[in-house]
Amino acid sequence: MNISHQGCASLLKSILCARCDQFSAQLFRGDSISQPVPVLCNSTFPLNTSQSSSALNGFCSEVWDTCQNVSILNSPFATSLQGQSGVTTGSNFTKLTELWQSKTNFCNAFGGASINGSLCFDGGPVVLNNTGTPTPPNGLCLEKIGNGSYLNMVAHPDGSNRAFFSDQPGKIWLATVPKEGAGGELELDEANPFLDLTDEVHFDAEFGMMGIAFHPNFVQNGRFFASFNCDKIAWPRCSGRCSCNSDANCDPSKLQPDDDSSPCQYHSVIAEFTTNGTALQASLATVAKPSEVRRIFTMGLPFTSHHGGQILFGPDGYLYFMMGDGGGSGDPYNFAQNKKAVLGKIMRLDIDTIPSAAEISNLGLWGNYSIPKDNPFTEDEGLLPEIWAMGLRNPWRCSFDSERPSYFMCGDAGQDEYEEVDIITKDGNYGWRVYEGPNLFTPQESPGGNTSANSINAIFPVMGYYHNLSVNEGSASITGGYFYRSMTDPCMHGRYLFGDLYAHAIWAGTENPENSGNFTMNQIPFSCAHDSPIQCSSVPGSSLPALGYIFSFGEDNNKDIFLLTSSGVYRVVRPSRCNYACSKENATATSSPSPAPSSSSSQASWLNHPYKIFLLLFPSLSFLMLFSV
Repeated sequence: MNISHQGCASLLKSILCARCDQFSAQLFRGDSISQPVPVLCNSTFPLNTSQSSSALNGFCSEVWDTCQNVSILNSPFATSLQGQSGVTTGSNFTKLTELWQSKTNFCNAFGGASINGSLCFDGGPVVLNNTGTPTPPNGLCLEKIGNGSYLNMVAHPDGSNRAFFSDQPGKIWLATVPKEGAGGELELDEANPFLDLTDEVHFDAEFGMMGIAFHPNFVQNGRFFASFNCDKIAWPRCSGRCSCNSDANCDPSKLQPDDDSSPCQYHSVIAEFTTNGTALQASLATVAKPSEVRRIFTMGLPFTSHHGGQILFGPDGYLYFMMGDGGGSGDPYNFAQNKKAVLGKIMRLDIDTIPSAAEISNLGLWGNYSIPKDNPFTEDEGLLPEIWAMGLRNPWRCSFDSERPSYFMCGDAGQDEYEEVDIITKDGNYGWRVYEGPNLFTPQESPGGNTSANSINAIFPVMGYYHNLSVNEGSASITGGYFYRSMTDPCMHGRYLFGDLYAHAIWAGTENPENSGNFTMNQIPFSCAHDSPIQCSSVPGSSLPALGYIFSFGEDNNKDIFLLTSSGVYRVVRPSRCNYACSKENATATSSPSPAPSSSSSQASWLNHPYKIFLLLFPSLSFLMLFSV
């Protein structure tokens, strides 16, 4: 094979291997919607740019320069190109230069940029097990789509563009999320919540509705769950066992509360609710029944802080309950390391198998749930059966990676020095209060005793940051996030996105090599799109958008990521909308977003697909490529 054939074969191999790239999932989606096919990236300029044709120096240009004079004589598929992609009927052609008169004409037929809903391929090689250091994204672009302040967001289990939002005082809403770039705002009727629990919820600085979770089969059974705090003096149904008890070697009468409340006056509750009877089917329900179906969990809290409260269903179908150490400076009663205490733990509960009242009493359960048979207590007899992981101070926002369910990530708020991100594993001990992050911790008081460092096998954080890195030193509290799995910002894809409550920083964690557990974190600049549906205000004296506090992150059914802040709801959008460069997006910083073209105007014909064109033109090269991979 001569040099021109070799070069052309190499280029064609890179085109065909594009289907190995993580973004090729866009080509092979399981749904039936019409979508444009990729084009060859001709430059970082869109086709309608004012740049001269000499600027078209991208991958399309490279394909033309390398393959324009390769013979396609006697191609058995050549006749099928008659009348397609600029080829006139009856043409007798032997090379590309006989089909298209110039590079400009060729790239007008097959070149383009990732705009108007299309994708382009830049010829980049697909590298497996790459050990190089990935380049962090240039910035995170946000659009503001809502003014409300919410603590939780859960995508509707029916797979639609709807999501549930809840606030700390105790209301849940069902909202419609607008399409990215369409200019729409979050459709949410504040006056008509999906469920109102404000009469039951005790709302204060660190109290309120802390989590919501919808059963994996919600569309069929209408079951969902709320995690909230209550005051047993204000609400008689707020009554449960105190977490400071004899099993945990703790005497509640000796507790010194951090306010005027009595020991275990405030409780953490998980309650089950239903939509059954409110609509013909759960997916059509716009309101829920206000009364509890059953109480899953009720526990008295020793102090007024550090009680987490997030709930979520894992990929295994079990309910995970994140609980802090209960408060008090430095976890004075050492609850997080106490295997007989549920504080400072992540619990894993089976809410599909409901035991009898007698079984609940005999087993010493905290409510209506069963214990999964593979919880770690089967291997550690000293461990409470509910416990999945321990040694946490106050896990604040956890998530499972949608592509790698074994990656269960949690942000854990620190005491005085360090905020951390952990990968949660079965029977894992994350060190608190023996350690704060990677450092040994010395408590000021220890009425509950101490745990020595050599007596535990502590799992250290995969990422984290010191408080002295905060803009306002000492003001730091982590807000855990998600692995970014959307295609909206391709430069963020596969990175773990998280932030700080005080909104002074957002980080992207990059694992390298993949599946190694080795992460590099980079602080990412962020700004608000100039065409944001709701205009963003700025921090005085800064270009940063005034997010206020970052309470939580959310994810919709498109895997787009949202920031739930005290100033509103923000969505991560295409980098170009904030003039951030992203080579994978291949959109110019000056191009404005526009709705995706209709199927009639897009390159939806398979005969116009550049991959097929090259296979048709060069069947012999495609055969040779089988032996050159």
